[in-house]
Amino acid sequence: MSDMIGQHVVVTGAGSGAGEAIAMAFAERGASVTALGRRIEPLEALAAQSDRILPLSADVTDPASMAAAIDSACKRHGAPTIVIANAGAAESAPFLKTSPDLFQAMLDVNLTGVFNTFQACLAQMNRDKPGRLIAIASTAGLKGYGYVSAYCAAKHGVIGLVKSLGQELVRTAITVNAVCPGFTDTPMLRKSIDNIVEKTGRSREEAEASLRNVNPQGRFIQPEEIAEAAIWLSSDAAASITGQAISLSGGET
Repeated sequence: MSDMIGQHVVVTGAGSGAGEAIAMAFAERGASVTALGRRIEPLEALAAQSDRILPLSADVTDPASMAAAIDSACKRHGAPTIVIANAGAAESAPFLKTSPDLFQAMLDVNLTGVFNTFQACLAQMNRDKPGRLIAIASTAGLKGYGYVSAYCAAKHGVIGLVKSLGQELVRTAITVNAVCPGFTDTPMLRKSIDNIVEKTGRSREEAEASLRNVNPQGRFIQPEEIAEAAIWLSSDAAASITGQAISLSGGET
C-alpha cells in the first residue's frame, strides 16, 4: 500500500507497543516516519526494519527536547503532516498512597507530553494543508478506574485538550482527535499484570482475566487495531472528524 506517500508522520513512544505498531503501519503505507522516544536503542531496532523510519531520541516531558527533535526531523522530511502523540506511562496506587510526585509524573508524561508534542509540531505545520494531530489516550480518559486516579486525571485532561484544540483549529485544514483504547496487549499492560500478581497474590492467569474481562468482548485490544484507527483518522475519509475521542474498547465505553 502506498496511500501515505508524501506524508511526514511523527510518532512519540515509538519504541514499543502501540507506538511501534503505528510507526510501522504508516511506514508500510509509504509515509516518512519520525520515531521518537527516550531510549534510542529500540528506535534504531525499529528503523532497521524500514528505511522510511528516522529514529530520534526525545523526552516528551521536556519542551526543549521535543522542539529540537522536531527541528531535526523537519530538516530531513519537511514539516510534519500527521502527529501521533502516543508516549505514555501508567502507575497504580490507592488514592491516599498516591504521592504528589507520582501524581505529577503521570501528568507530565500523559498530559504535558501530548501538549509538548502538539505544540512543537503544530508550530511547523501548514494550517492550509490537510494535517492531523492524534493523541493516543485511553478509556481512562472516558471513565474512571480504581487505583489509577493520577493516570485517569491525566487522560481526561488529554480529552479536554483535544476537544479545545479541535475547536481552535476548526477553520484550518488540521483536525485534532483522540483514540481511546481499552486494555491493550503491550509491555505496559504486562507490567500492570505483574503489579497485580505482586500486590494481590493472584495467579498470572487470574490477573490477566481480571483486566481482559473488562472488555465486553472478553479480549485485549491489539496494537495493530490502534494503528489502523490512526491510519483511518489520517485519511481523507476522516477530514470532517475533529475534537472527537474514539473508543476502541469492545463496547466498554
